[in-house]
Amino acid sequence: MSTRARLRSLAGLGARFLTVGAISTLIEIGVFNLLYLAFGWDPVAAKIVASLVALVNAYFGNREWTFRHRDRRGRIAEVVLFLLVNLFCTLLGAAIVWAGVEAAQLLLGRTVGPFIVNAVNLVSIAVVVLVRFWLYHSLVFRTSPRDEAPRADAQADADAGRGAR
Repeated sequence: MSTRARLRSLAGLGARFLTVGAISTLIEIGVFNLLYLAFGWDPVAAKIVASLVALVNAYFGNREWTFRHRDRRGRIAEVVLFLLVNLFCTLLGAAIVWAGVEAAQLLLGRTVGPFIVNAVNLVSIAVVVLVRFWLYHSLVFRTSPRDEAPRADAQADADAGRGAR
């Protein structure tokens, strides 16, 4: 597969991932603000619960749309990997929220309000999106080894054809 074709394929994959992610992000932000603002939850606890609620949408959207063409190694193994990746990403997001809120409070010398907490939450989401895409692409919804072999053979044939000219 040529570099151009790989980039085009990756761009399509990325667009689908970002669409599922945007919907999951709206769910996460809505649940986060409901818990934090309406129910008075601690921002870190609200972040963890909101991430877990959005996780359900993310799994089904990515499995059935974004990575539908990828190898299905077995639903249980895939779900376990998905949950482990998302546990890591949820903890990473919560750590970023905690560190960001603590840093803002230290810098400002006061308890921060919802605007700063939400700004920190959005930064955590941006970082986690990049980490999550890489882990989904390379680990959870990976390409089957049998799918890679025909691509490698086709590339070798194409390279051999260019060399013969």
